[in-house]
Amino acid sequence: MDRYSSKEDAAVDEKVENVDLTDSEELLQTNEHAHLTLKESLKKWRRVVVYSFCLASAILMYGYDYVIVGTCSAMPSFQRDFGVLFEDEWILPSLWLALWTFISPACSMLGAVAGGYFQDRYGRRMSLGLGSFLSAVGVAVCFIANRPPNISVDTRRGIFLGGKGFQGGAIGMVMATAQTHMSEILPPNLRGPILAFFPIFTLIGQVVGALVIFACMNVEAGYAIAFASQWPFSALPLIMAFVVPESPTYLIRKGADEAVVYKAQRKLDGPTIEDSETMLTLVRLRANIEHEKSLAKATYIDSFRKGNLRRTMIVIFASLVPLIFGLTLLSKASYFIQMVGMKASLSVIILIAGIICGLLANIASIPFLARFGRRPLIMSGLAIAAVFWGTMGIAGVWSGQVVVWYSAAMMILVIIFCGLGAWPASTVVGSEVSALHLRAKAQGIGWFTNGAGNAIFGFALPYIYNPDQGNLRAKTGFVYAGLCVLGVVLTYFYVPEMKGEDPRRD
Repeated sequence: MDRYSSKEDAAVDEKVENVDLTDSEELLQTNEHAHLTLKESLKKWRRVVVYSFCLASAILMYGYDYVIVGTCSAMPSFQRDFGVLFEDEWILPSLWLALWTFISPACSMLGAVAGGYFQDRYGRRMSLGLGSFLSAVGVAVCFIANRPPNISVDTRRGIFLGGKGFQGGAIGMVMATAQTHMSEILPPNLRGPILAFFPIFTLIGQVVGALVIFACMNVEAGYAIAFASQWPFSALPLIMAFVVPESPTYLIRKGADEAVVYKAQRKLDGPTIEDSETMLTLVRLRANIEHEKSLAKATYIDSFRKGNLRRTMIVIFASLVPLIFGLTLLSKASYFIQMVGMKASLSVIILIAGIICGLLANIASIPFLARFGRRPLIMSGLAIAAVFWGTMGIAGVWSGQVVVWYSAAMMILVIIFCGLGAWPASTVVGSEVSALHLRAKAQGIGWFTNGAGNAIFGFALPYIYNPDQGNLRAKTGFVYAGLCVLGVVLTYFYVPEMKGEDPRRD
């Protein structure tokens, strides 16, 4: 038995005996494990941690798809088969590049909203499995985009567009479900550190995707190999849907038998949690849900009514923070930096270096999230990013290799400093601020907003930096500098500090 278990179990037993179970306020606001360190919490709830990592496989799929779509545009074979000659050089037309970048997040909006309804009706596991299967279907459509070889280039572009849209909708469904499931099963002590793995696993998926792109860079139709490599990442969440227990929160809201709810919670708790503590967890969970149900219903409209509107607006803002500090552009850094003046092979290496640096930064952010508040992490990350983007924009006034390499360095520094704070902290805020009975809907709204923002940025950016349109190139940094400053102001005035707070409190 753990060295702290006997003392805590006695406290839990006393709590079960002495707490008036009709006193919902005491149940809502008590966290008798608040004193545990991160290491002790990981040890105590290690079974939940393992299941959370299983759910994180969905994030791998999201990250991998994100970089495959953004980086295949940097492959010479893709530019030749899907592009046009412009001044003796193969480039992708701004319109089609914008549409490809737009379609996946745009459809993920619909998938996130549909996923919010579906997971509340049929369960988190069913929603995760269905979304993963539909993602594999979308990959198949992309894979056949260049077959047969004699079809017109516009038809080829259209097939690829359709496949990315279908897959984007499926990924929106999967991501909303995974984030809902994780936020419901994690105890308050681990919610911040473990939810920080969303950007970490996103970056792991991205670095694997970038390495695949790099390996296929000079292969004939190598982009088709890159598309096919997405199938294993679609299969992972499907397998995990059969492994991870159903969310007790969902089961209670659906009126499941107490024995079923108890069995699901015991699977999550594992041998390190005493039976009395499991019972107390379920009693508190039922009290929380009944308390919130008495205040409002669980519909998308109710999310925007008085009492929940502020929470919903915070979820929306948190979902936009990665776009504000430039994640849409950073995920397409290889193609963007080519437009600034770097060679194709070097541009992919820069992308990989940036992703690895961001990955390490997000891993390093875990103890920061356990120690510091969400607000200062978001504001400091965005403020520093504003400086980096601003100096990149200033450098873009000139031209030459110094500007190219300086731009690459600034983009890497942005992902490092935002990875240390703003990115993971915003993910935690968006996951924990919503009420329990509206959590699935809130995550649907969050991923809908994220998809809408990605779609808008993805469509607009090629018209800003591409040489056949706006031709801003490195001066694009001015745009993101302004957005980061705006993000700091909005965080300061509208985002409350959520660290250590119960999500049911106003």
